[in-house]
Amino acid sequence: MANVQSGHGDLPSEILQALSQNESILTSEVFPSYKSTDVKGALDRLGSRLMVTYETIDREEAILEAEAVEIAASGSHEARVFDALRKAMDGLTVLELEEAVGDKNVVKVGQGKAFKSKWIAKGKEGRLVASTDSIQDVTREQLQTIQKTRTHPDPKVITDLKKRKLVKMQKVISFKVQKGPKFALEIVKEETDLTADMLASGAWKTAAFKPYNFKSLGADQNAGALHPLNKVRHEFRQIFFEMGFEEMPTNRFVETGFWNFDALFVPQQHPARDLQDTFYILDPKTADKPHAETEDDKGDYESYWKNVQEVHQNGKYGSIGYRYPWAEDESLRLVLRTHTTAISTAMLHKLASKKGPDGRPPPARYFSIDRVFRNETVDATHLAEFHQVEGVIADYGLSLGGLMEFMEIFFNKMGIEDLRFKPAYNPYTEPSMEIFSFHKGLNKLVEIGNSGMFRPEMLESMGLPKDLRVFGWGLSLERPTMIKYKVNNIRELLGHKVDLSFIERNPAVRLEKT
Repeated sequence: MANVQSGHGDLPSEILQALSQNESILTSEVFPSYKSTDVKGALDRLGSRLMVTYETIDREEAILEAEAVEIAASGSHEARVFDALRKAMDGLTVLELEEAVGDKNVVKVGQGKAFKSKWIAKGKEGRLVASTDSIQDVTREQLQTIQKTRTHPDPKVITDLKKRKLVKMQKVISFKVQKGPKFALEIVKEETDLTADMLASGAWKTAAFKPYNFKSLGADQNAGALHPLNKVRHEFRQIFFEMGFEEMPTNRFVETGFWNFDALFVPQQHPARDLQDTFYILDPKTADKPHAETEDDKGDYESYWKNVQEVHQNGKYGSIGYRYPWAEDESLRLVLRTHTTAISTAMLHKLASKKGPDGRPPPARYFSIDRVFRNETVDATHLAEFHQVEGVIADYGLSLGGLMEFMEIFFNKMGIEDLRFKPAYNPYTEPSMEIFSFHKGLNKLVEIGNSGMFRPEMLESMGLPKDLRVFGWGLSLERPTMIKYKVNNIRELLGHKVDLSFIERNPAVRLEKT
């Protein structure tokens, strides 16, 4: 049967013409020059009119590599070496053989295989001679069979030729097409809409209408999708808003050492301030002293600066301090923030300048969810950047027991129950507690957060009243997200290795659902 080579626009008609001469056709044989997607489109058009039926056939075909094509045409390397020697009555030297064959590589490869098959031998004076009258070039015959049929009856032959890099496998999609109940050589135009003109003229009576395809899924719209971290972040925000919290602005990824460390009563010699733990900015290296950035900010930054210096260096507010010479330059160094508590500190300082009905700072509840940076070694559970969820409550008469009760309520809203608390150390909270919960999947207690009561050295330096208590807590956004979406490696959740299909296919999360 002749192959059809005309334009793609005539393909449906060409399929009908080819099918009119046969009971069935295989498109890979009749239309080898067409893409399988174009053939399928034409078949779907005819199939929707019941003019043809078809089934898809997926198979692998063996394709000759460039070297194999040459062997199929001219013979295997060993056969070409044998032929050259058979024609020479007295044999040939290696140099004469290379000249006779015309290809050094063919002689190099073919000589060894010919010796192994005992087709050639060494004669007098080291000359190579043919040692038999005739041979069977099996390799050439195998490749010629594959060239014609795209396969070979013996699968072991295909495997061997693949190892020799003479053959490669290629997936081919073909369609077996048969006549349908409404087969015809002419494609009748089908109307897609019933128009007012057709009703007025009566043309609708004889018109052929295209049937509706109720099973069609429509084209993929490539719609966007929220990242799983954003889905969990949304749930956390809803919990905070439900409990009366105000969201803090978290758009300052770069902070000074003052807000990130000193204001939190973290000493300047603390290991967290080393280069191996914190990312420092090279240009510029330092910033100005803290100051008001908006007209409505009435905070006393000069007194705050001096209070922080004195509480570190000499002690104040009932504290003996750290008793070291506090360096102003170290406090002004710029860093990528290591925690969002730097923002919490700035918000509490602004709170100190506010006056409630009784003339004192009013109670407040703040939260933030944003990215922080640590100079960590990247592994399955750690990244150099991650997201921190932080909550802060400022009120009068707060106690450690109240913090523990609030943690129970907060985490219960996420479906996390049966909390355990363990004493811990933080430079800016005293007392401090690590929060644990029993993980049923892992069958053990896992740490889910950190918490504590902010120290007087931190709060009273801002100008907050002595009886105003503040407690705060924090946890990462990645850990609950990994648990909810069953992700074992954090690099599959955040970073350049994230699979986009993972983002698209995952549903919205409900933290209270297990």
